[in-house]
Amino acid sequence: MKAFITTDTPVTDEVLNLIAYLPTKSLPKIVESGFFQKLTDRDFMRIGYLLAKKGYEEGGSPIGGVIIDNETRQILGKGHNTLVQENHPYNHGETSAARDAGRRDFSQTTMFTTLSPCDICTALIYSQQFNRLVVGDVTNFSGNEELLRQKGVRVDILEDPELITFFAKYMKEKPDQGLEDWKGVAAVRKAATAKGSK
Repeated sequence: MKAFITTDTPVTDEVLNLIAYLPTKSLPKIVESGFFQKLTDRDFMRIGYLLAKKGYEEGGSPIGGVIIDNETRQILGKGHNTLVQENHPYNHGETSAARDAGRRDFSQTTMFTTLSPCDICTALIYSQQFNRLVVGDVTNFSGNEELLRQKGVRVDILEDPELITFFAKYMKEKPDQGLEDWKGVAAVRKAATAKGSK
């Protein structure tokens, strides 16, 4: 069976969107390995952004994650935040991508995340010994990058203005959902109580 996306296929938003939506396990049959070799960090972050948009369109928090093998540049796992969709308190973009990748040695992989990782995702990244983390937005949220560096993870910031604007729009639309995603339902309740006492 010939791959649908070949080494010669141009890197377009349409192709990256197709990759974002296809099941990860099907990618080796549909995408030639040479195509992944030519993808840049920005292209992988773009896939993360397209996954974040998918989460937003489903009514959830717009955060996407992509894990690649550092040598082959093959996508090993990808996912998006499903806090709302699955009623799951910590299935964030990063944890969803790691779950998709399955049980493996992450020490030779890179995690792309569209937003600075929360405490739970930070612990996942350093405890599973990811080699590298690339973050697409530290403007709207940041904080754990230095901790990850101290734990031996190479952290690169690759901010994307479109991604930053998109997440800021979401936070204006659904601030309580954003707070819940970052700090839990208790934080939303405490914020509402504090606001009501003013």
